[in-house]
Amino acid sequence: MMRMIALMTLTAMTGVGCTHAQRPEAKVHFVSGDTEGVGAALATGGAGGHDCQKEHEECVKRCWNKKNWPYPHNIKQSGWYLERCEHDCRVEFNECEEEQEEAARERARKLEFSHMNEAIEWIRTHKTEVALGAIITVAGVAFVLTTGGSGALILAPLAL
Repeated sequence: MMRMIALMTLTAMTGVGCTHAQRPEAKVHFVSGDTEGVGAALATGGAGGHDCQKEHEECVKRCWNKKNWPYPHNIKQSGWYLERCEHDCRVEFNECEEEQEEAARERARKLEFSHMNEAIEWIRTHKTEVALGAIITVAGVAFVLTTGGSGALILAPLAL
């Protein structure tokens, strides 16, 4: 009976061991012959093209300039109106920030791959979305996107 249990356990462990993704070799992997276009889409701003703070300030300014001040229609007596503008625009600001955080999480998820070929192909087709120095994880092994001495785009192991 014990032999049977040991044999079943060994068989199960062997089967599980074969189904996982193989770890990539800790060597330099060639991605592209040049770095043209790398990070081009990132130049639109650190928040993916939106400056939430600037948009908030513009929103408050637009709201205030509507001059829907309450009676007696003057700035001195309309402090609550400015507070309302700031509150309404703060809601938009918070939504913008949440969208930017979600976009950042999505970009981070994109940089995790199970196979080296999958990672290289994704980088080749999404060069504008990654920056030099980006950390790419392949089957649990960390690589850094960098250039070779000849200007080639490569994935180098983060730690040798």
